[in-house]
Amino acid sequence: MKEEYDFSNAKKNPYAKKLKQQITINIDSDVVAFFKDMSSSSGIPYQTLINLYLADCMNNHRQLHLSWE
Repeated sequence: MKEEYDFSNAKKNPYAKKLKQQITINIDSDVVAFFKDMSSSSGIPYQTLINLYLADCMNNHRQLHLSWE
């Protein structure tokens, strides 16, 4: 290991804005099961699938429509 390193030509991380934030969220067990089933067939981790779905909702400005009957 060097005594000193030269960072004068260092560049900022281009992915820094894409860093993830860990949260705690309560999700119904049947919803988790749905994404876990989808995960086993797609090979993508279920948490990644949930994140992709939520990102799609955000990118497409989807609004939740509820009707209480």
